[in-house]
Amino acid sequence: MDSSAPEYEVSVVMPCLNEAETVATCVRKAIGFFKREKIAGEVIVADNGSTDGSPALATKEGARVVNVTEKGYGAALMGGIREARGKYIIMGDSDDSYDFTKMMPFIEKLREGYDLVMGNRFKGGIAPGAMPPLHKYFGNPLLTNITRLMFSSPCRDVQCGLRGFSKEAFRRMDTRSSGMEFASEVVVKAALQKMRITEVPTTLSPDGRSRPPHMRSWRDGWRNLRFYLLFSPRWLFLIPGLVLLGLGAIFGSIITWKTLTIGSLAFDTSTLLVCSMSVILGFQLVFTSLLAKAFAIREKLLPPDDRVDKFLKFANLETGILAGLLLCVSGAALLGFAVWSWEQHNFGPMNYAEVQRLTIPGVTFMILGFQIVFASFFMGLLQLKLK
Repeated sequence: MDSSAPEYEVSVVMPCLNEAETVATCVRKAIGFFKREKIAGEVIVADNGSTDGSPALATKEGARVVNVTEKGYGAALMGGIREARGKYIIMGDSDDSYDFTKMMPFIEKLREGYDLVMGNRFKGGIAPGAMPPLHKYFGNPLLTNITRLMFSSPCRDVQCGLRGFSKEAFRRMDTRSSGMEFASEVVVKAALQKMRITEVPTTLSPDGRSRPPHMRSWRDGWRNLRFYLLFSPRWLFLIPGLVLLGLGAIFGSIITWKTLTIGSLAFDTSTLLVCSMSVILGFQLVFTSLLAKAFAIREKLLPPDDRVDKFLKFANLETGILAGLLLCVSGAALLGFAVWSWEQHNFGPMNYAEVQRLTIPGVTFMILGFQIVFASFFMGLLQLKLK
């Protein structure tokens, strides 16, 4: 971008892929809004390889066209935003479903100092036929509630395509997603970094295209859900791991000493084996959550976390090796005691349950011990400061 180019207060960025039927209308509305409100603004159309003449139509109406070769909704928007000269960015689809003549509420909130201003179509109004029932009653509410639960987002319409943010806030978001999940990444990154987020009502109209939309409901819905899970080691690994580890440890501890009877049900050493599996799997998930969080922080996918830093200072390589070896020794002691008990029976037949109450915990401790030792080496590798 030319450093001598004029600065604008607002840059409207529209992704475009074969939108000849609507892109000129969208550009005309946005530029008319700037003139009417006396705002220094520009319109950027981020073209993603159109073959229907969309770029020429956008240019004719006064937009600046940026060609983005990397395919995808997110890639197009990131390419356009990089070229934007405005202090504030307002992004919206170029299919004429959003009203670019009513951007003032977004700009007012940005001027107040908010980092991210989301449109809320459920508050502003969804015209008949503008949103498929699958999206309106299932997809968008589901993704919105997941975002609110996992990332403490205040937004109630996370998939709204009309939104505004400062260019400085976008720089700090450091977005990476090239597909439709880009919309979710903006909200998640803003929430993780404790940015100031608000919503304003906006409307959604049926788009003006005669062809089907680029979005594919199930494919793009899964990409969004996958993004949420990958960016939340706590919900993907830690919480399920703690549940499995806790249940396995509680019930396993009881059954190690005696048969657990609940009503007419008797839980004995076969259940103890299941508890062992639960403990091992739970521990793997808990430790994987820590490894995933440390890796994500190192790669700047997630913001720094003081709790992780404090834990890593305590649970260093040497501490992990010591803890793992202690568990291995404990497991070996239990197995040794089982062999000694067998020797007391002249290595003959023994009570099955009595033997399993020693061998199952012994094997479990040894597996956990070796896991801790080698996981500690891997954690040490992640903590290396490479030049």
